[in-house]
Amino acid sequence: MNLAKRCHQIKLILTDVDGVLTDGGVVLDNQGVETKRFSIRDGQGIRLWQQAGGRVGIVTGRSSQIVKLRARELDIEILRQGVKDKLPMVEAIAEEQEVTLDQIAYVGDDLPDLAPIQRVGLGVAVGDAAEELRTAAAYTTSVPGGAGALRELIEVILKNTDRWESTIRRYSA
Repeated sequence: MNLAKRCHQIKLILTDVDGVLTDGGVVLDNQGVETKRFSIRDGQGIRLWQQAGGRVGIVTGRSSQIVKLRARELDIEILRQGVKDKLPMVEAIAEEQEVTLDQIAYVGDDLPDLAPIQRVGLGVAVGDAAEELRTAAAYTTSVPGGAGALRELIEVILKNTDRWESTIRRYSA
């Protein structure tokens, strides 16, 4: 199936965090406090997708208060942290959200994301993902994780479904 057809069926985007919404680095201070750096462009992309009627969720292997705060800031209601086996979680989310796997785009960067990428309607690897993911993915972003990869995907979906112009109209003079 070509990319445009895959894009037309997407209702829900699920994404990993570390290596997708961030560059994969974690900073720990002397007190053990963790910080992450998120791309504002990804946040704007999430808002554009939501305004176009799409849903977004996070499925991540690690647990972090920072991720919970970022999800809340972006009105992301689907948040699953500490997930060791991601495919069963993606399947459970699909059932809960009343969508099929074909209606899901999943974005990942490393081997724990491989099974979801292989099973959903639009499997996406970030530009610096593990080779196995880039090989399995229907789409690989031109930018690495943490540099607007999710925003790029959202723009690709909206353009392939003829929703880009109506989505950005509110930003034009």
